[in-house]
Amino acid sequence: MDAESLRRRLAERLSFTAPPGPELVVNAERQRDGYVEQVISYTGQEGDVPALLLVPEHPGGAAVLALHQHNSQWHLGKSEIAGLVGEPLQAFGPALARAGIVVLAPDAVGFEDRRHSGPGIEERGDDWLQYFNEMAYRLVCGRLLASTVLGDAATGLSLLIADQRVDSSRVGVLGHSYGGNATIMLAALDERVRFACASGSACSYRQRMLDRTGIEFAHVIPGILALADIGQLVELIAPRPLLLLSATEDRYSADTPEIVQAAARAYRAAGAPQALQHHRAQGGHALTEERFQIVVDWVTAQANESGNIAGQP
Repeated sequence: MDAESLRRRLAERLSFTAPPGPELVVNAERQRDGYVEQVISYTGQEGDVPALLLVPEHPGGAAVLALHQHNSQWHLGKSEIAGLVGEPLQAFGPALARAGIVVLAPDAVGFEDRRHSGPGIEERGDDWLQYFNEMAYRLVCGRLLASTVLGDAATGLSLLIADQRVDSSRVGVLGHSYGGNATIMLAALDERVRFACASGSACSYRQRMLDRTGIEFAHVIPGILALADIGQLVELIAPRPLLLLSATEDRYSADTPEIVQAAARAYRAAGAPQALQHHRAQGGHALTEERFQIVVDWVTAQANESGNIAGQP
């Protein structure tokens, strides 16, 4: 199956479309060191999406959709990306905003302010059950949690593209772990993503099942293997720049080297062999200072160069 046919069939399976730019509501604004942090909301697939928009003092025209991790911490989402709570090595927002990049950090459904029990960053005992229900209730209605997650992410992308401060040819997406899963899928489906960085997430379904590794609820897509595994999704991103990060003891990126080796053929065929990059680190799943800085440096470089991509208009 050729790339366009596969992308179309995947989009049909996931009920995925690229939505128009949503109306933005600014609820609050705070001055930070080198950027303004706006507390915003916009209409997603199934209601309002709460998010933080980090606007540099001197925007350079590029923007990044930053998708948060999972880490079984459903009480954290956008606020961790913005460096307000949680793990400092997930705070991509401030580092990129200070580099002149507009950063959008939304809450995924079931996290932080999108939990059934209500907004806030307080951990609640039934967070895990309510998130399970986000998947289960959709499945019994014939819908997928993945469709909501990816549709909301695409809406965030539309918001950035519609922003007058942003050059649509310089808009990317990044994420670690859960956020990396969504990054790979979104970049494969939505060619408006001009560059992508996914950490700790490029692991095939087949490898996960072989290793008895869990499959995240938003990654549960009935029949997906009849169409493609993660390697084929990575190939759909060619020729756009892609950085994958993996680690030797990380079960969630166990076969990233094999995925990269196979996808390299698609990148060579597209005339962009250097656009696919892979950093293999020693260690486990959690980000280190080294890997965090690699992500920030690479994304910053791509944000400044992504208007000129091989094979793209």
